[in-house]
Amino acid sequence: MPSEEPLTKKAKVDQVDLDKRKLIVVLEDCSLETAKVGENYAILSSDKHVKYLLKHKKDPAEYRPDILHQCLLNLLDSPLNRAGLLQVYFKTKKNVLVEVSPQCRIPRTFDRFCGLMVQLLHKLQIRSADEKTRLLRVIKNPINDHLPIGCPKILLSVKATECVRPNQIPKGNPNDSYVIVIGGISKGKISTSYTDREMKINNYPLSAALACAKITSGFEEVWDIL
Repeated sequence: MPSEEPLTKKAKVDQVDLDKRKLIVVLEDCSLETAKVGENYAILSSDKHVKYLLKHKKDPAEYRPDILHQCLLNLLDSPLNRAGLLQVYFKTKKNVLVEVSPQCRIPRTFDRFCGLMVQLLHKLQIRSADEKTRLLRVIKNPINDHLPIGCPKILLSVKATECVRPNQIPKGNPNDSYVIVIGGISKGKISTSYTDREMKINNYPLSAALACAKITSGFEEVWDIL
């Protein structure tokens, strides 16, 4: 008969402390810009507005709102978010800072997502159908004013020298909140003034959406979210 592994007791942790901890993900430098194309306003995209972008001497490669869409879908669909342990913010290239409610359900199709973002940037908030909950809202900069004091603030970058597995990040202080900053860009490097550490979670370049998925999975493992 195969030997059974001995059961290990989990350390007792005050439930109040557990309820306070969160993973806070900040998506930086996201491409989200509106313009009047034809008769309607639209979120500029390299797929749909190449002629418009070239006409206005803009680089189409920099207009990738699909990256933000994929990141938000990954984050808000995660078990970590459904357990109430995730908070998401994103900041655009135009320095617009947005708070995302954990209850927000991002449209599955890209076209509907763009329509919602146009509405957000023009009205500065999106409310739920019953008007009781603000699902998305533009908030005042700087982002640091909205982050917990004293918690680790980590910038993910493939250029970093320190490489760790995602589940190693919260193991040192598993009951603390963490801020993870991810660039909402397809290439290049972002710089921030509010992070205190820089690391990578893989030696290969990862898409922003994959980085989001790996980070949430790592925290779910350590925080025992099933």
